Amino acid sequence: MGRSVEALAQLVVDTQWDDVPEAVRRHAKLVLLDTVGVILAGSEQPELHGLRAEVARGAGSGATILARGFPSASPAMSAFLNGTAGRSIELCESHRFVSCQAAVQVLPGVLAAAEVYGSSGRDLLLAFILGYDVAIRLGAGTTQRPLAHQNGQTAMIGAIAGAARLRGMDAAGVSRAMRIGATFVLVPSYTNAVNGATTLNAAGGMSGLIASVATDLTGAGFLAQDDAIEEALAHLVADRFDPGPVTEALGKRWEITRNAFRLRACCIPTYASLDAIEAALAELGATPEDIERIDVETYRFAAAMRDQQPRNGFAARYSLPHAAAAIILRGDTDLDAFSEATVADTSFVAMRARVHVSEDAALTAMFPAAKPGRATVTLRDGRGATRQVNSARGDFQNPYAEGEVRAKFRALAGRALSDRGVSRLEAAIDGVEGTAGLAAILMSLREGV
Repeated sequence: MGRSVEALAQLVVDTQWDDVPEAVRRHAKLVLLDTVGVILAGSEQPELHGLRAEVARGAGSGATILARGFPSASPAMSAFLNGTAGRSIELCESHRFVSCQAAVQVLPGVLAAAEVYGSSGRDLLLAFILGYDVAIRLGAGTTQRPLAHQNGQTAMIGAIAGAARLRGMDAAGVSRAMRIGATFVLVPSYTNAVNGATTLNAAGGMSGLIASVATDLTGAGFLAQDDAIEEALAHLVADRFDPGPVTEALGKRWEITRNAFRLRACCIPTYASLDAIEAALAELGATPEDIERIDVETYRFAAAMRDQQPRNGFAARYSLPHAAAAIILRGDTDLDAFSEATVADTSFVAMRARVHVSEDAALTAMFPAAKPGRATVTLRDGRGATRQVNSARGDFQNPYAEGEVRAKFRALAGRALSDRGVSRLEAAIDGVEGTAGLAAILMSLREGV
């Protein structure tokens, strides 16, 4: 067994509430709040309504689905549904330095375990922080393959670690559960996104499901390969695993504080380019009718998001031309800007055709330290403006204010809950560390939605 994996397992077991600085715990509650709001809004997507209906026939009970009316399912299926919902609207947070959407994949498994085992609010939040740390640290040591999306990869291992903590496993048990989980790590293709294949979101939901399954297998006495995680990340689902970054500042630097929130309902690599478009439009004072064309130059990964005619709302979230059209025609990139109706709107079809995206090698050279974008807006009267943004809004150089994140939560949660329900949920999460058990919070919410 590798020392780095064992060090993570020991961290998960040994860390106590008072070992985590208060500022870290406070930020983790904001991440929890944001993620719950995203899950609730995602639960209203048509395919999530359909999925709940399909699994309801044999899903069992025992854990809460974060959706209208707070229905119940088995812990594994509840975590799967919540994780899939959270991934479905491209508004889940991510990490500034590691390609990993940890919160939306770790939290569903932790929530299900906390409910089943009657964990306190403190235990829930601490397990969330620790599972997030495991996900990001393993991600920092992993060299992903170019087309492999991070759904169901190191975040799956983090979800297992958090659930194992709540189950009361010792360090050997946590290690074994994580290594058992390596058997289930996925390799979803990023191509799913640009093709509008929403199955990519189910891959994210699998992290929570496997958190339940892997801990059950561990409790049942199943055994794991000693180097299962190292082999999976170095040779099977990724190209290389370096244990060095995994334990860097372990127990001193909490990765959840290095996250990045999203306020645009589209893929983060497009953010700098969209900021640049907004700046150029503001300089010119242009109306949609004034625009002749928009040329976007960005780094290689973001430049692949150039589809001018995405096939559906999910693909539109990975289309820089569509997001640009939303800014021009709506003035925002909120969730409704990526609806099926908006994608089909003839004014959007015409505007997307005026947005041209290409790679700039100099900008690619700046990645991953920066995720830059440059936009040139040319008007019909010949005037033009060019703007370049190296650090998008929401990144560590220009983070969103807490009030903006809370406003996002209220708007998203309000798609599934009443105003009273939203207020009660926000207050419950703000005071989660003082609650005796998650089940009591959920029962209160069911009565007040």
